[in-house]
Amino acid sequence: MTTSTRPAAIERSALAPGAMRGALAAVEPRAAADPGAIRVVRAPGRVNLIGEHTDYNLGLVLPAAIDLEIRIAFVPTDDRRVELVSGGTGERAGFDLDAIGPRRGAWIDYVAGTAWALADAGIATRGLRGIIVSSLPTASGLSSSAALELASAWALADEPGGGVAPIELARTCQRAENAYVGVNCGLMDQFASACGVAGDAVLLDCRSLEFRPIALPLATHTLVVIHTGSTRSLTTSQYNVRRAQCEAAAAALATSDPAIQSLRDVTPAMLPRIRDLVGDDAFRRSRHVVTENERVADTIEALATGDIAALGRLWAASHASLRDDFEVVSPELDALVEIASAVPGVAASRMTGAGFGGCTINLVERGAVSDLRTAVDARYRARTGLQPRVYAVDAVDGAGIVAG
Repeated sequence: MTTSTRPAAIERSALAPGAMRGALAAVEPRAAADPGAIRVVRAPGRVNLIGEHTDYNLGLVLPAAIDLEIRIAFVPTDDRRVELVSGGTGERAGFDLDAIGPRRGAWIDYVAGTAWALADAGIATRGLRGIIVSSLPTASGLSSSAALELASAWALADEPGGGVAPIELARTCQRAENAYVGVNCGLMDQFASACGVAGDAVLLDCRSLEFRPIALPLATHTLVVIHTGSTRSLTTSQYNVRRAQCEAAAAALATSDPAIQSLRDVTPAMLPRIRDLVGDDAFRRSRHVVTENERVADTIEALATGDIAALGRLWAASHASLRDDFEVVSPELDALVEIASAVPGVAASRMTGAGFGGCTINLVERGAVSDLRTAVDARYRARTGLQPRVYAVDAVDGAGIVAG
């Protein structure tokens, strides 16, 4: 077994229900013998428009589920055995639902962890034989791990969606990643994959768990994701260190003000005390989180009023804060934002996701997408030696069953 942590991405056309059923029948005798028993579920990746590293600080986030996604075609079984094939590599992996065991350091961990978390939440599960197909670029910051968890939850659960509200299923999948896989992520990724709304972003308050759709200017603009061509290298340890720094800052302030439960409760006026109490790194991490929450609120207002110019300024400020205060922006991400920002018709550009490689998100006038693609192809490769990938994406609904 390889140590790949995600199923390899392939072309979107391979996600068509007919193609998936045919692929499963080719590798699973039960599916070939009874094609009518095949079911297909899907879970989208996500792009975060703004609100980076605020989720685990109980702040505000504004993600959108996108039409780059993971699908699982499967036949349910009664033998409590889960076996899956990666459609991109042909790798087969599996586990027993009644003896899941420890994580293995491979992509099956996300499925096994989800099965463990479902059982821990009292959600009945079943065995299956299936194939996983993904159009999400791996290690890109577009939440392929959350998509794999949500797709797995829909496939493994006896009842559709586990018989619970989508946000509760998202919380169960977050527990899989936190407690089983070992990444202390916040809720945003699983939330977006579970609760996406076609055509909209979705604002989530990570403290109250209240959420609502936010209309996007998609009549005139489109969302464009650009992959650096460099896999995201924010390791589990680096991510967890940043989370620990944020938590240490909040805890230091809470010694004199117990009302402070997280950086969500910190005002800009409180920030200088963090430097004195915990040091400069924690101060800068905290400054990013506090100002990023303000930028999310300002972005909601700009979208409501149609102030596209304000969106551009807010996304630029977010990118600079992630680079200078949170220190998760790679030179490749910086290059993409610089190139995109110089293209007429690109209204806003910033890195998206946890950082250290991965993708940028761009809001682009519909007539300017080809110009952006041309500029990136011409200039980015010359600067970095890397091959970028440009995806115009749609905002889609959250995870569920694929009809047809």
